[in-house]
Amino acid sequence: MTSDVAFRGKTEAPTDINGPTGRLADWLQRFTLESAPADVQARAKHLILDGIACALVGAQLPWSRTAVETTLRFEGKGDKSIIGWGRTASGPVACLLNGTFIQGFELDDFHPIGPLHSASVVIPSLLATAEELGSVSGAQFLRGAIAGFEVGPRVGMALHGAQMLSRGWHSGSVFGTHASAAAAGILLGLDGARFEDALGLAATQSAGLMSAQFEAMCKRMHHGFSARNGLYAALLAAGGYTGIKRVFEREYGGFLSVFGEGHAPDASQLTKGLGTHWETQRIAVKPYAAMGALHAPLDAIFDILAKRPLTAEAIERIDIDLSHAAYHHGWWKLEKPLTPIGAQMNVGYAVAVAILDGAALVQQFTPQRINRDDVWALIPKITAHHEPKFDGAGAGARKARVTVHLKDGTKLEQLIETTRTVAEPLTNEQVVAKYRLLTSGIVTSARQASIEDRILNLERLSDTRELSQLLAPPVEAAFD
Repeated sequence: MTSDVAFRGKTEAPTDINGPTGRLADWLQRFTLESAPADVQARAKHLILDGIACALVGAQLPWSRTAVETTLRFEGKGDKSIIGWGRTASGPVACLLNGTFIQGFELDDFHPIGPLHSASVVIPSLLATAEELGSVSGAQFLRGAIAGFEVGPRVGMALHGAQMLSRGWHSGSVFGTHASAAAAGILLGLDGARFEDALGLAATQSAGLMSAQFEAMCKRMHHGFSARNGLYAALLAAGGYTGIKRVFEREYGGFLSVFGEGHAPDASQLTKGLGTHWETQRIAVKPYAAMGALHAPLDAIFDILAKRPLTAEAIERIDIDLSHAAYHHGWWKLEKPLTPIGAQMNVGYAVAVAILDGAALVQQFTPQRINRDDVWALIPKITAHHEPKFDGAGAGARKARVTVHLKDGTKLEQLIETTRTVAEPLTNEQVVAKYRLLTSGIVTSARQASIEDRILNLERLSDTRELSQLLAPPVEAAFD
């Protein structure tokens, strides 16, 4: 496939170049890789590497296997790569599944202000589009990734980010369609008018209910849905199929007016600092295999453990104070059976297993670990509370206080103003170390090194088919 838009020799402008949708669409058509500073380009490559690590871990998880086998049973065949399977599907299906893998075990990135998991919507869309076009340079792939990394969080911030979680939306799958469409649109060479169509087509496909977090496999797939829907949006726009014009500012049925009803959405956030302030730099890479709002309490309990080792028998109770968004997103009283998704979203389980194991990585959230008696003996001692003083925009949503009451009367308290995941982001070198740790045993050392080399030298890669060919073959399961 080639894009008519990319090669027709002229460009068309959005319908209102001065409106928020038009300004965003115009920036996307004008954005060049060279306009992104070197440190932004470097961070984007490391975010891609982290996303690929998550995909390789996620590809052969039990629920991922269910997703692949069920989807391929009724979706038919295609020629786009499914990461870690050695099988192919149509572009939209491969995009859906690859996004599901990246979000498959709560190891992937998140944006702290406009909460979404960027890699899970951007990378699958780019891979499917690149394979559809046949030959795409690594520089173009990187340009598309940065575009997606910039657009998604800005859409989220226009809806006041964490407010969406408090209201029960799975925020990232609502914002993610636009990021996917922007990324694919870069590779397809969309002009301003077609980017406007793509954003409108993406917006009308946005969805996601946060109640999926309690037990549903579909929580893993929400960002995959958004990746697929954004890909459809860009492909339809490239083919001349029109979308909603001025979708962000429309008063009736517009994206912000509907999703932000009664909550004063701020359209200025869509383009504020666009091209000068880089949201790519604010995307956080996870050191824990748990939902982002749990990172501050995990920081707190690990700080306490560093000062004084704890045993479950010595603990009377633990109180955890959280912001409104974190409390409603990450606290409910647990009952058996508990699925890995519920464990990774619940602060009670996460803190309990962190105390017992001294870690919060893959093995702490496997079905085998979740079902052991020691963690279920400690969980009832833990209670979370909403602390209104922690509410508000920005870092407040990432604030937490953990108080451990011991049976001997000792009280151990730790306040985290902003989780280290955000305040002290993993360096690029630490991201590489995480990639190597997660993928050891999943792929061979030679394949691991080759993937790392292609991604970290992406701007010099002449054809991303080299990367796709490295990602496609089967991988080992992280656990059964």
